[in-house]
Amino acid sequence: MRFAGILATRGVEQGLIGPREVPRLWDRHLLNCAVVAELIDGRCGTLVDIGLPGLALAMVLPDVAVTLLEPMERRCRFLEECVTDLGLANATVLRARAEDAAVKADVATARAVAPLPRLAELAVGVVRPGGMVLAMKGRTAARELADARPVLRRIGARGAEVVRAGQGKVVPATTVVRFFAR
Repeated sequence: MRFAGILATRGVEQGLIGPREVPRLWDRHLLNCAVVAELIDGRCGTLVDIGLPGLALAMVLPDVAVTLLEPMERRCRFLEECVTDLGLANATVLRARAEDAAVKADVATARAVAPLPRLAELAVGVVRPGGMVLAMKGRTAARELADARPVLRRIGARGAEVVRAGQGKVVPATTVVRFFAR
């Protein structure tokens, strides 16, 4: 609830979300992201987020070390304030671009970052070999996965598929493209 309040006030004031997003905070930005946790194996110790899902996932996965990767200074300040205000001891903010970050996590998550062919290249750079990438893509997931197949083959990704998280918990369920790094 505190995070929803932060997003609805400071998030709008700082231009991180638009004012029209406020009525949809719970279903579109919080629960939609949090249910992705059910796709994350209990053996996951580290997660790097390239976008919004990281804060929600840090809240529901307190035993996972979550790195919030963000290149923009003002967004980093906002994320750091959220981590502090929410008391998320398992979350850290790293100011860097995904292609420049010295991070190797068990899982990478992303939402609204880039089309899947580009995102796949970014995400495999921040996961360990065998690590999982979860890209929240919504209605465009199947088309983006088809478009990304050549890139996924080139980077050695395996097991690429469209999966749903939160069936029976959120409507609609969160649509995710999941694949594993080589």
